[in-house]
Amino acid sequence: MSYQPIVPFSGYAGWVVLQRTKDTQQAAFNNSAEIQREADYFRENISKINSAEELVSDYKLLKVALGAFGLDDDINNKFFIEKVLDEGTLNKESLSNKLSDKRYYEFSKAFGFGDFDTPNTVLSTFPDEILSAYQEKQFQIAVGDQDQNMRLALNLDDDLTALVEKDTTDNGRWYSIMGNEALRTVFETALGLPSSISGLDLDQQLTNFRDKAKQYLGSSEVSQFADPEKKDELVKLFLIRSEMNAGSTGTSAASNALALLTGSL
Repeated sequence: MSYQPIVPFSGYAGWVVLQRTKDTQQAAFNNSAEIQREADYFRENISKINSAEELVSDYKLLKVALGAFGLDDDINNKFFIEKVLDEGTLNKESLSNKLSDKRYYEFSKAFGFGDFDTPNTVLSTFPDEILSAYQEKQFQIAVGDQDQNMRLALNLDDDLTALVEKDTTDNGRWYSIMGNEALRTVFETALGLPSSISGLDLDQQLTNFRDKAKQYLGSSEVSQFADPEKKDELVKLFLIRSEMNAGSTGTSAASNALALLTGSL
């Protein structure tokens, strides 16, 4: 059995504890027997893979490959995954460029099957890069088994950082958030938006997200999250609102904290 992360309690206070112990807990998780077996197999075999077809034919390798990008649920969608990889990222008409969830783009780009004559799987640094991402994502899943909101908060740091660094417009970044289920959940909750907003026209959704971000965070730009303090503020709002929505025993305290954060006290 893999190492089980310790999440002592829910909410922002629990998040602070998790952040303080994360490096130690991640190391213990990485050293667990199951994760080590997966890592050893990946290191020994990934350089032998020269095509998307070969990758999807090896369940153990595909499990790690997909897991590194948070795409674990696609393990049985072999035809779809092979197509994403084969078409690559350089052609604007490729599947990875058309999908709103840009994890598929990053996945295809990382392996390079559709972009280069020689894929990235042969590079000496490739196994460790993929395994590092895989172990991080699997740790997040294990944390989620204890507290799903903590998993979403951990995932936020990786995905939002990548999004802020992406060379695109700020509207483009918002559309990426709206197309990423995990990020969307965090933002909808933190900004007090109902899930029913997804039924609106995309431009209307964008306006709502921007307006609420301006109201609660002081700026409507996704680029503000390059500042760690702004990112932490978003996490606080998310975890406090999540507690309130769940009707936990700490609802009163959470409500007061939210009022302070949003300036309504």
